[in-house]
Amino acid sequence: MYSNNDIVKTLLDALPFIKKFHNEKIVIKYGGAAQTSDLLKEKFAQDIVLLHTVGLKPIVVHGGGKSITQMLTDLGVETRFVDGQRVTTKEVMRIVEMVLSGEINKEIVSLLNTHGGKAIGISGKDANFLEARPKDFENFGYTGVIEHVHPQVVNNIIDDGFVPVIAPIASSSMVGHPGFNINADLAASQIAVALKARKVLFLTDTAGVLDKDMQLISMLDIEKTQKLKADGTIGGGMVPKVDACIEALRGGVKKAHIIDGRVEHSLLLEILTSSGVGTCIEL
Repeated sequence: MYSNNDIVKTLLDALPFIKKFHNEKIVIKYGGAAQTSDLLKEKFAQDIVLLHTVGLKPIVVHGGGKSITQMLTDLGVETRFVDGQRVTTKEVMRIVEMVLSGEINKEIVSLLNTHGGKAIGISGKDANFLEARPKDFENFGYTGVIEHVHPQVVNNIIDDGFVPVIAPIASSSMVGHPGFNINADLAASQIAVALKARKVLFLTDTAGVLDKDMQLISMLDIEKTQKLKADGTIGGGMVPKVDACIEALRGGVKKAHIIDGRVEHSLLLEILTSSGVGTCIEL
């Protein structure tokens, strides 16, 4: 049972971090269990609203791969993966946009608004926020690579006191083009760079980056991270996440975090406490 002193101590522990990150942009890539569990959705919404209320500027970038696959299955549309990335045909692209922009994005916005926040949802197509080219059209179709981020629309949303919620779909310069499906980790990284964010955080379904004994590595720099990739300690689905972290750091973001989205209030624990709950990577 918490005493009043414990509660006050917790609040005081958060104060230096609130001061340090006041008015700073924080990009949060939202995915995994945190995006599918009803309980964790509520905790995530509370975290974002609290961060916004105490003066930080959170920007949410979300994925939705499992929901896309489920909808494609329900509609009887074939979906294939090559090297862990979805092959996005024109038919698949329609479903991707429907699920990400029409369903998941609006669910997150509604959740934040219900918890007392003020959120606005957009996709990368809005105001040409994200412009992309094909990753490799022959093999991946409409899976894209971001070429340009035009930050003005998101900066305007932030300046007006709202939390932007961004679906990782990019526009093309071609008229009538269906757009591009973008990896949400890489989108979050490039958005963080373009918006000059202080931090970027990736919510995952693991404790963070683990060593060969499956123990959490709390702090890393780029050089150590590259060595862990080279010797196979970092592998599988963690590779694109650490690559996104490195890209953000090299673009000017001060710190990148990979945190356990299965832990309730993991965002608050990582940003506003001295203990943290994941892996922090810095230059």
